[in-house]
Order: sequence, then structure tokens, then C-alpha cells
Amino acid sequence: MGYPERMRIALGQINTTVGDMAGNAAKIADFASQAAACGAQIAAFPELAICGYPPRDLIERPAFVASAEVELTKLAEKTAHLPITIVTGTVAAARADSGKQAVNAAAVLRGGKEIFRQTKMLLPTYDVFDEGRYFLPGKKQVPFEDVGITVCEDAWNDKHYWRHPLYQRDPVDELVADGAKLLISINASPYHMGKRAQRTQMFQALACRHAIPVLYVNQVGGNDQLVFDGSSFAMSAHGELIAQAASFQEDLVIVDTESPTVQYNRTFANESEAVYEALVLGTRDYLTKCGFKRVLIGLSGGIDSSLTAVVAVDAVGRENVTGIAMPGPFSSDHSVADARAMAERLGIRFEIIPITEGYGKMLDGLDPVFGPDNKRDVTEENIQARLRGLTLMALSNKWGALVLTTGNKSELAVGYCTLYGDMCGGLAVISDVPKTLVYELSRIGSQRHGGAIPESVFTKPPSAELRPDQKDSDSLPEYDVLDAILRLYVEEMQPPPRIAADLGLPLDLVRDIARKVDRNEYKRQQAAPGLKVTTKAFGIGRRFPIAQRFTE
Repeated sequence: MGYPERMRIALGQINTTVGDMAGNAAKIADFASQAAACGAQIAAFPELAICGYPPRDLIERPAFVASAEVELTKLAEKTAHLPITIVTGTVAAARADSGKQAVNAAAVLRGGKEIFRQTKMLLPTYDVFDEGRYFLPGKKQVPFEDVGITVCEDAWNDKHYWRHPLYQRDPVDELVADGAKLLISINASPYHMGKRAQRTQMFQALACRHAIPVLYVNQVGGNDQLVFDGSSFAMSAHGELIAQAASFQEDLVIVDTESPTVQYNRTFANESEAVYEALVLGTRDYLTKCGFKRVLIGLSGGIDSSLTAVVAVDAVGRENVTGIAMPGPFSSDHSVADARAMAERLGIRFEIIPITEGYGKMLDGLDPVFGPDNKRDVTEENIQARLRGLTLMALSNKWGALVLTTGNKSELAVGYCTLYGDMCGGLAVISDVPKTLVYELSRIGSQRHGGAIPESVFTKPPSAELRPDQKDSDSLPEYDVLDAILRLYVEEMQPPPRIAADLGLPLDLVRDIARKVDRNEYKRQQAAPGLKVTTKAFGIGRRFPIAQRFTE
């Protein structure tokens, strides 16, 4: 066939579900049919689109890999009548003598058959990626009819863009040297803040350096803790953006490699709005892909539970969200009033279940065992939090609704949360959102719902309300200071002396925060899975031991 001067190529930005081979293949067939109707000659789909990404240890089950091979064959047969070539990611069996179960590949389908296969060479094994554990890398890649096809990481090692490339080989360089005149990169690249801009810059540099058009198609949707933003695009041979798919939703974009017309769909240029969309998408997909329809949220009248509530409404609809206020002996009247006001404005079900009487009975039972010299401390505070967790989980069991936890990244980092209390739940929606960003996102969510969050929620000092006149600042520095320390220590791995110097803070303060982060690993490893939106989230991609004695 050879690469013509002008081509129409479709970017099929789809939301796949891990393990739903038939459903994923059906979606590919549907998008390919639409692309063919638009006159596209090629339809490209994301990495591992047949089986969904990331499949993780499912790869080690031979039946999983075999099922993907069967569905790929069925997809080829089902689309045989379409006048289009399909490029899709898939998992395939590795050589029997390799010691690996599978390869990560791009399959090319045409006329009812698989006519070409490209195996991924560069297997990322860092951050959230663990592909070296599962896949056998390809040894060499060749162009397909003058088109270079790469699978995600294979296009992410441009030695002219990265100061310190991770790999010795650059598959794009090799493909261009072998005659590739156009590059199609299929990806499953998860979202974090700043990632979309980084991709655009990198592929723009790639297009300019090689003077070839570059088309990038990415997965969209939430799979467990990862959220994939889509944001597929195409660059001309001069590095000009000639097509841009939407962010955080499925999309089909037809790219004319020589057309001056730019198709530019909604991408949420404001990064805080993008984070909000990521949380909504991640929450919706976690629930639907796990089979849940309804959610429960402990509404305290604070900013964290308020943000979780508006995200939940956008994710699954107000009719599927219930807020539970659980006032205790130290709860303020305005907290319950704020929770009720927000629930009414959002139009969600709202119930009040006090814990004061239950708390008193717990103390009556425990005080004789605590002993006559017992002084009230964090133990009694945690009892209140655990009574609230007990209440929510009881309702969850009775109603079949998933509890959404409401703790933010700042609290989780320093252990300002209670195991089996406020940490109870099935999904930690904002566990990767620093407290300062919580306020920004809450403004966005509130405005989308006509000012649903009362202004007093934004202005009152944050408090767990577990003892008289308690404020978060009694135990922690102000959140703008804390978040700055945590960003450098957790996300950038900077040592305390450098952080203190960079931020102009006392070294003892920074060391104290670092110790709190290190000592509370045991809590985080028992937390509900959380949605990743920063460069380094607690959970997937961060692997620290619990029992360890290293300090900086």
C-alpha cells in the first residue's frame, strides 16, 4: 500500500474495562464503523484495548491471554466488510521458552485478518507501571506500509527531549531510519496534573525532529486507582496541533494529515477543572465497573465531605447519593446546619444519626477497664470516629451502597485520620488531593451546582470536632505550609534540610512532618483505594515498607 501524501486517520479514544474482552472488542468495532463512514483509511485504538489496561496479574493467567487472542480474531472477522485498517492494542502469548506469559502488542487488522503485529520494546517499570514483571519485550520493530506504529513507552524515549533517557534504544529513531513517514502511537497513559501538557510538548518535539506527522491515541476512563484522560491528538510534520480529542470522555476524531482545519474538542485548560473532571470520571467508572449504583457519604459540614458529595452527584446522579450527618458530643450546630443546607441544595437524601448516646455507652463499658486514672485523650476521639465508620458500614451493608471516604492527601500523609473510623469505605475519592487544592475544587463543584456548598464551609477553620474547640491547626501547621512540605517530600523525594532551606522553614518543623509521613505508612496501606491525580499518590506507584528505621 505505502504511505500516501494525504491520509484520513481516526483516533478512537475509548473507555475499556479490564477483562471485558467482548465488550471492549464491540466498542472498537463500533468506533471503526463510524470512522469508516467518515472516510477514514485507518482507525487507531489505545494500548491493550482488547483486554483493558492495566490488567496486572491477570496477565499471569493463560486463559486471560487466550481470551484476548480469541476476541481479536472475532474482531477481525466482524469488521472484515469495513473499508478500513484497524490498529489496536492487545495482549498476546509470548514464546513458550521465554519465561513470560505475554507480549504487549499492536495488531493491524484488515479484510477479516490480522496482517501485522508490532511488539512493544520498552517496558516501563517505575511509578504506577510494572510491565517488566509481565511482558516479553520485542527485539525489533519495522514500519507497516511506511507507517511507524509504537505502543506507548516506545515513543517516550526521545534522547533530544529527555535529559536522562531511561533506555538505550529509541524505537522511533529506528522506525524512521527504516522508512516510516508517519507515526501512530497507541497509549494507555494515566492522568496526573501537568501530564497533558508534557505529552503535547514531547510529541511536538518528536514530530519536528523527524519531520513527520505524529498521531497519538490514548485510553480514557477510570480503572481502579488510575484515571486516563484521553486527550488524544495529532501533530503535523511541522509540530502544529491539527487535531485534539476531548479530555475525560470518549471521542472519535478524524485527522486529515494535510488539512489546515483543526478539530479541537473540550480539554479543560484550567488544571483544577481537569482534576475535578478526573475525580468525577474515576468515581463513576470505579462504581459502574465494580457493579455499584449508590453511594453513602458521611457529611460533617466540612470542606472535604462537601467536595466528595458534589463529585459523587456529578458521577452517579443526585438520586444515588445519600449524606449521613452523625453529630457527636462536640459537634457544633453550624456543622449539621451546613451539611443539611448543602444536601438540600444538591437534592440528595439526607439523614441524621447521632452518635452521642452510643459514645456514652462505649465509655461506660470501657472506663472500668481503662482504670481510675484514665485521662481523656486521642483514644476517646478515635472512638467517635469509629462509631461513625460503624454507622456508615451498617448502612452500606443494609442498602448495598458504597461508602466514599472523605479524607484528603494532607491528612492521609501525616496520619491525621482514624483507622476503621473516617477511613472506612470502598473508595477514597480525594485521597490524592492536598487540602489547599480541596478548596479550589470545592469552588468549582459548588459553582456547577448553583452555589451548593454554603460559604461558611469555606471560611470556618477546619476541625475534626472530636474534642471541645478543636481545630486542625492545633496539631498541624497551616495547610499552605503543610502542603508545600508534603509536595517536596512525597512527590519530589527531597530531604528535610533542602526542603527547609527552599521554603524558609525551621528544620525541626520539616523533620517532624517527615517523621509523621514515614510513621503512618501502616495506615495508608490499609486505606481504601484512592484516585491518582498528582505525580505521586499514596497507593499504586508508591512502595514503602511499614517496618523500617531509615530516617533522613
